[in-house]
Amino acid sequence: MSRRCEICNKGQVSGNKVSHSMRHSRRKWNANIQRVRINDNGTIRRARVCTQCLRSGKVNRAV
Repeated sequence: MSRRCEICNKGQVSGNKVSHSMRHSRRKWNANIQRVRINDNGTIRRARVCTQCLRSGKVNRAV
């Protein structure tokens, strides 16, 4: 399963976790991807969409 938004293509970002003693170790930030039913030009289908696209109205949710 890909952790990528089908609308804006937002995905996983990697970087460093930095402790109080400034030791670095690798970590990753996952995008908040939800699996929702959307209305895609009259057809209802499931899509993996990030919550920012849901809130901004870039996606028409099917009810």
